[in-house]
Amino acid sequence: MPIIAKNRVDMNTMMPKILKNYYAIELAHYSSHLKRGDFQQSWHHLERAHVIGQAYPYQHTYAHWKMLKFGFRTKSVNEIIGQIPRLLVGGIKSFVGKIPVGNTGGSNIAPLKNLPIENDILGMFKEAQLKAYK
Repeated sequence: MPIIAKNRVDMNTMMPKILKNYYAIELAHYSSHLKRGDFQQSWHHLERAHVIGQAYPYQHTYAHWKMLKFGFRTKSVNEIIGQIPRLLVGGIKSFVGKIPVGNTGGSNIAPLKNLPIENDILGMFKEAQLKAYK
């Protein structure tokens, strides 16, 4: 259901089923690498989950929650501090369709900076038939 303002913005509430599967796979890879203590790979998969889910309030907020927990797990004060505002506003921005496309969600990236999306993730978006990626 769109909001009519100066620009048309689509409200995102439900993630397409195909993206839910890809999102869940990335979170499973995150957890698997985390259990093995491979923090670099676990973070990589968490960033990918963020990119896949950032247009959807629940998944976006959940990715930031996991990033906050990762910050505590790795004792990263910068990540902890950086995730708190993202956790508070990320889901709202998703809901109204105002997200920085491709942003990986970590505190090392400006919260409103657009980033290129990896080709395989673009393929996921096309497979899900998202309007912006057809």
